[in-house]
Amino acid sequence: MSYRQARTPEEKLAEAKELLGLPPVVAICGSTRFMAAMNEADLRETEAGRIVVKPGCDLKSPHPLWSDPAEAESLKARLDTLHRAKIRLADEVLVVGDYIGDSTRAEIAYARSLGTPVRFTHPEVDPGLRPSRPLF
Repeated sequence: MSYRQARTPEEKLAEAKELLGLPPVVAICGSTRFMAAMNEADLRETEAGRIVVKPGCDLKSPHPLWSDPAEAESLKARLDTLHRAKIRLADEVLVVGDYIGDSTRAEIAYARSLGTPVRFTHPEVDPGLRPSRPLF
């Protein structure tokens, strides 16, 4: 007698998306210094028929919500957790910009640990790329 294995939450989510006929979900990642480029990528991905999730706050730009340094630090932690949830929800990740900082590097590693495909607007910055032969 064979027993049916329980499906993972990820498998259930993928099945629900398919049953609902949802288009692919793309999570945009990258340094907030590239917010304008993220907005352009959002426009292009949306025009291509994809649902887009991306950072919604640029903590480098002044705003009353994060003007207090202690509140800004707390908000950053909450936003990091929220962005990881966006990555879990996504069918793929699009990394925007020609620079990869520590936060973006961690997001890429997280997406790849989930088996989520990662695309780059600047593929040369992919931290997963390794030279096929020594440079020297």
